[in-house]
Amino acid sequence: MRALTWHGRHDVRVDTVPDPEIVHPRDVIIKITSTAICGSDLHLFDGYIPTMRAGDILGHENMGEVVEVGAKSPLKKGQRVVIPFTVSCGSCYFCGKQQFSACDNSNPATTSDMSETLYGYPMGGALGYAHLTGGYAGGQAEYLRVPYSDVGPVVIPDGMPDDQVLFLSDILPTGWMAAENAEIEPGDTVAVWGCGPVGLFAIQSAFLMGAHRVIAIDHFPRRLELAKGLGAEILHFREVNVREALFEMTGGIGPDACIDCVGMEAHGLGIDNILDTVKAHTFLGTDRPAAFRQAILSCRKGGRVSVPGVYGGMMDKFPIGAFMEKGLTMKTGQTHVQKYTAELLRMIEEGKIDTTFLVSHHASLEDGPDMYRHWHDHQDTYTKIILKPGLEKGAVQTQQEKIHEPA
Repeated sequence: MRALTWHGRHDVRVDTVPDPEIVHPRDVIIKITSTAICGSDLHLFDGYIPTMRAGDILGHENMGEVVEVGAKSPLKKGQRVVIPFTVSCGSCYFCGKQQFSACDNSNPATTSDMSETLYGYPMGGALGYAHLTGGYAGGQAEYLRVPYSDVGPVVIPDGMPDDQVLFLSDILPTGWMAAENAEIEPGDTVAVWGCGPVGLFAIQSAFLMGAHRVIAIDHFPRRLELAKGLGAEILHFREVNVREALFEMTGGIGPDACIDCVGMEAHGLGIDNILDTVKAHTFLGTDRPAAFRQAILSCRKGGRVSVPGVYGGMMDKFPIGAFMEKGLTMKTGQTHVQKYTAELLRMIEEGKIDTTFLVSHHASLEDGPDMYRHWHDHQDTYTKIILKPGLEKGAVQTQQEKIHEPA
């Protein structure tokens, strides 16, 4: 089959690789119909995540049609399913507490050592995201093997298009959990750093949970416009002093909750971010946490900080004094996708959540390497890319072309 594979920093290719096979009775094989490029895929593209190996198949936002079924899978051939990026056994201590991303059984012993050394305990498994999380092949391919198919996949009702449900695989539950972790109360003011897909879903979720105001922070005009379209007030961080603006907008109190949807590769020309960048390029540091620091310092006393943005290494200059002296609460973590999919699917069906407004491009699998470069270099216009193996090479569809399609 054809698949998008990682070969090093800024080197993604389309290769011919062996078809996946059933290796456990709980497995299924799906034929991919849609697979998205995630913001966290850029951390792999930029070489920030360790334990990638040349030839690894990318992709953790996947859906498709079941074409082969293991003996103990409840799924049937022909069903359309969305696959959570988290690989979870459903029966360990953590899955029993609905903390699916912390699954104790899905990261094999042969790959779990490094995360145990780095973080104290081994990480759970994840599709298409380095050998740190199990080395599972991803779904930016024609076919995908799905482990534990009795725990994760979401069977999609007939008539719902892929674009409407694909993001149940990751970014919609991630945005939802980010808002949930912010413990939003009716009337709250919530500040969200980063208006990428997760940030946009966090904004939408915050309003659904009762936030009175959401203030969105980014520097890409198109992404800020999308946030504004959801009802958020917007701040361009290169045009204003974000902390001063938030102070003024909240009457000197500060936001009740702050959500960092940026993670380890923050942009900006602040002195701290410039130093972080130098350290990252000279192997003296790993993450660039400028947005995280700003969120901690901007949050009101007694407020809450939620961190869905991905961090992987050691953080320099964590403002622990502000965190402690202001009595902040912080929650973070990889998303427990399976915990949220049924409720979010129902909300999509009821029209309470719009999942398609952020999609900017559809493209073929063969165009995947170009799409990675565009996603990396032109984030203002490429707001979300969906790859469809059924499309011919070069058949790139932009959002604008979709809008002008005949009814």
